[in-house]
Amino acid sequence: MPERRPRKDAARNRAAVLAAADELFSRCESPEDITMADVAAAAGVGKATLFRAFGDRTGLIHALYEARLEPLRNATEQGEPPLGPATPPLERVPALLDAVLCFKFDNRHLALALEGTGSESPYQGEHYESFHRTLAGLLGQIPGFGGGDTDFIAHALLAATRADLVEHLVRHERAEREQARARLAGFTARVLGQG
Repeated sequence: MPERRPRKDAARNRAAVLAAADELFSRCESPEDITMADVAAAAGVGKATLFRAFGDRTGLIHALYEARLEPLRNATEQGEPPLGPATPPLERVPALLDAVLCFKFDNRHLALALEGTGSESPYQGEHYESFHRTLAGLLGQIPGFGGGDTDFIAHALLAATRADLVEHLVRHERAEREQARARLAGFTARVLGQG
């Protein structure tokens, strides 16, 4: 039996919902302020349509986050240097961490909303597992690095890109994006024994 394609209006509604949610999360003071009713109204669809398409608020946040993350994931999996697979590990590790940090800065309210959904550990999300697996593999390629504990070191490096840390840096330390990037680059270089 051929696979059913979503109806055109369903695909159009989904795109409208994702665009509306993206706009609302990018402008909000706190991610908790955004409700499904807000998103439905902004997208011009009924709440039932929203719940049918995404299940609940957590499902909507996951779908939006994955859509925003897709270009970064593609660049990491098959892109050009410095993120792509042909890049030597000592260059690719800091580039990947920098890209994740920039993504969290650019999408900080959405990333906070995802980390705050409470539906699962942030360490079990598909995007986290993918970046962790890539980092641990790269660290394992560096001769003599990590004493066999590259799995934990990858977790520790990714912790420096968490959305709640980015939010703390922005709100409480008044850190600018470029300042945070420089600090992460210095930290990463020290961990890799280059600083």
